[in-house]
Amino acid sequence: MTIKLPKLIATSVVRGSQQGESHGGVFTVDFEAQEGAQHVDWNADDIDWEGRGADRGLRGITFDGDDIYIAASDELFVYDRDFKILRSHRNKHLKHCHEICTQSGRVFLTSTGFDSLLSFNLATKEFDWAFQLQKPYDKWSGFAYDPAAGAGPRPVNDFHLNMVFVDNTGIYLSGLHTNALLHLNDRMEVSEVCNLPSGTHNARPWKDGVLFNDTASDCVRYVQTDGTESAYAIHSYDEPEIEFAGIDDSKIARQAFGRGLCPVGDRFLAAGSSPSTITLYDLVAAQKVGFVNLSMDIRNAIHGLEVWPYDN
Repeated sequence: MTIKLPKLIATSVVRGSQQGESHGGVFTVDFEAQEGAQHVDWNADDIDWEGRGADRGLRGITFDGDDIYIAASDELFVYDRDFKILRSHRNKHLKHCHEICTQSGRVFLTSTGFDSLLSFNLATKEFDWAFQLQKPYDKWSGFAYDPAAGAGPRPVNDFHLNMVFVDNTGIYLSGLHTNALLHLNDRMEVSEVCNLPSGTHNARPWKDGVLFNDTASDCVRYVQTDGTESAYAIHSYDEPEIEFAGIDDSKIARQAFGRGLCPVGDRFLAAGSSPSTITLYDLVAAQKVGFVNLSMDIRNAIHGLEVWPYDN
């Protein structure tokens, strides 16, 4: 039986880039053809630099019909299938956004700079709900607030929320410093689903377990509820192959920095890393299928990663 390999969409960010340089972009990656194509180069001179960290570029990706939603640090952009910008949306509580997802007519976004989740209503095209995560007295909690109101919580980044996943069982969220995958129910109660290593990216439930980028350990992990664990090494290169390697700047991404993760059906898993590389794993055969490299510049790292949902 011949298995058709997937087509993916990915965003990249460039660590430590300067004004006037590229800050990453949007790519499609065809694993059948083993090639990638860049559709957006995020190098506009009018990028708002206020409130943006060293990790510049485009981040989380999600879809609503023919609309492609892609997050920047503090703005939600809407592209058509030809990657033309249709519109964009801002909110003062959206700061250092990372991953996003769509569920039940809403785009959910992580707002790392506020330790918050925001909801963008696709019908009204407004940000109409937010939740700030807290952990007073070593117990998870938080509160909902209106992101459109004049008042709101102060900026805070204790947990560095970088992932949100929503399905009919509730909202799942995690960050570099949560050390756990969390669940938020409809009563705004927060509970721990499982422990996670510090520095985790892209944690989410999948099948009968949890998928995540164990970034500090340079691997992708799938841990099942019975304790069975599969770990896959993130693709790495010989040092002479890497461009700008060894730059003495703490803001420069290192090799094999794992970020960006998406399951492909029930068998495959795609994972992103630095320098901008996407690797496809076969979880049934427990092996690497292949990889596509988009840049050998060590500063250029994958951020968002999703299955391309369209035929063309």
